[in-house]
Amino acid sequence: MDAKFWHDRWASNEIGFHKSDANPLLVQYFDKLSLAKGSRVFLPLCGKTLDIGWLLSRGYRVAGAELSAVAIEQLFAELGVTPTITTVGSLDHYRAPHLDIFVGDIFKVTPELLGPVDAIYDRAALVALPRDMRVRYAEHLMTLTGQAPQLLISFEYDQRMMEGPPFSVTTEEIKQHYGKRYDISVQTSLDVPGGLKGRCPATERVYMLRKGERQR
Repeated sequence: MDAKFWHDRWASNEIGFHKSDANPLLVQYFDKLSLAKGSRVFLPLCGKTLDIGWLLSRGYRVAGAELSAVAIEQLFAELGVTPTITTVGSLDHYRAPHLDIFVGDIFKVTPELLGPVDAIYDRAALVALPRDMRVRYAEHLMTLTGQAPQLLISFEYDQRMMEGPPFSVTTEEIKQHYGKRYDISVQTSLDVPGGLKGRCPATERVYMLRKGERQR
């Protein structure tokens, strides 16, 4: 899977992964991060998710990274906000009050560019990547954010029944990626109504990741 795959999906509006409302699991579990108003939340591979508007409306600052400029132009249009756009290396930085989005390869985003964040909300990033990229992504995310706490949502299903994305990411794999740095707890496990993409049974899980005692 390469950048062209995602650019083509956005260009042809093949965005079944995009939700028309804020994710109810975000609404239900976000407060468990215990963040003060004004805290800065990072959304990797954010697309034009309405979760951003939900977070902004509740007084949080938001940063994101996204490959597709089409997605981010639509995001700002739907928010009714005109961004200031600057180029930093190979990335475009879209900026508005309380909102920073870096457009381009997330692996080109550095801690210095991103700035401090108080938490990560990974709704569709880890599950969007094939296994070899997930290993690299998890390490990069921890470096990028100083191991900020995470609210992470994943899917688990029989990968033989359907090709990703979204890919199946098990609890065991999440522990492999993050277990040495975070304490990991499952908040809930839900059957996906009608199956994933209507094709195969799947479980959606919500995880809370907090920096482990040894890392504090």
